[in-house]
Amino acid sequence: MLPALVATPGTHSAAEQTDGAAAVLRAVLDQGPLARTAIVRRTRQSAAAVSRHAADLLAMGLVWQPPEPVEPPRPGRPRIPLDIDTSYHVAAGVHIAVPRLTFSLTDLRGRVVATEHAPRARRPDAVLAEVAARLPGFLRRHAHGRSVLGLGVVTGGWVDPDAGVLVENAALGWRDVWLRRALEQTVRLPVHVEGHARALAHAELLFGQARQAEENVLVHLFVGNAVDAAIATGGVLLRGRRHGAGGIAHLPVPGSAQACPCGRTGCLQVTVSDNAVAERAAADGITPHADLLLLLRAAAEGDPGALELCRSRLRMVARAVRPMLDVISPDAVVVTEAVTLRLPALLPELSRELGGADGVVRGGSFGTDTLAVAAAVPVLAAVYRDPLGLRTAGAAR
Repeated sequence: MLPALVATPGTHSAAEQTDGAAAVLRAVLDQGPLARTAIVRRTRQSAAAVSRHAADLLAMGLVWQPPEPVEPPRPGRPRIPLDIDTSYHVAAGVHIAVPRLTFSLTDLRGRVVATEHAPRARRPDAVLAEVAARLPGFLRRHAHGRSVLGLGVVTGGWVDPDAGVLVENAALGWRDVWLRRALEQTVRLPVHVEGHARALAHAELLFGQARQAEENVLVHLFVGNAVDAAIATGGVLLRGRRHGAGGIAHLPVPGSAQACPCGRTGCLQVTVSDNAVAERAAADGITPHADLLLLLRAAAEGDPGALELCRSRLRMVARAVRPMLDVISPDAVVVTEAVTLRLPALLPELSRELGGADGVVRGGSFGTDTLAVAAAVPVLAAVYRDPLGLRTAGAAR
């Protein structure tokens, strides 16, 4: 039987327990396997506190004690290390995009265990019913009896994770969709809702290249059919009113006259979205029909028109967001976008247009697993934020 995620009561306050346990768990995530003495130094907690938190985390199956390497005996107590336990628990997720749904499972280090795709219906109620219908089978096929900590539900646009509401996703044509409330009634798991730019920023801070630089300012740009941003400083994401910070879909693109449903012209999302670029490629005769993958394949094969259209997309993104970045002056700009994912040699086009120093602009850390990681990260972020506050909703059914 898998361990229940229940903290052991003690004489210390709940806040002290939660903060201390989270610090221990995050130290092990960042540098594990890690001896308790090293955790004491890193977290600046007492040895007794670290031992108490380690006992809780061990009991919950969040960490384990790997065997020490064989080495000559040394004086003093053995340095028993702790590491993240990836064998007991998994996080489930579903990413809701314009073309399809992506179901995923990840372990506690954010590594993808399984992924499946499904077509997306048009109406929100039909999509949520499809998620609830497909999830049990997905878990049966891939969780293999491990404890499922929760379901992440991630999509583009403006998402309020506190309320569990998709406020607006113009690419889907959805407004005011109560994602958490609808799914918790059917999936029997804790449901964590997030926008995909913020989810991927969390993923970078937890598992990506940004995890060792939490004091820096990071901007994550997501460019797909939805175009969003997330801003983090000191490892904490900027929220804004109803978590609206990072809404860049309607930034103006210099020179664009593309009509936007908002009533203006030249907005970033309608100008550079996957569908808009694919339609431009078909209209210019680069591809036989509007399909972004066909455009990217042609660009990879060296088609001059395809390459120029890809470069043009990157230049337009850069010109729209540069004023924002000039104000923020981030240490790192992480880009999740199809052109630079499949043709990383074009990333300098974006960097040059932004006027950034070498190394400031880079691609995301998760490659083709990007959407699968994003889907489950809201659950994992909750684990590392408050490990003692989580509960296991039961082994996969």
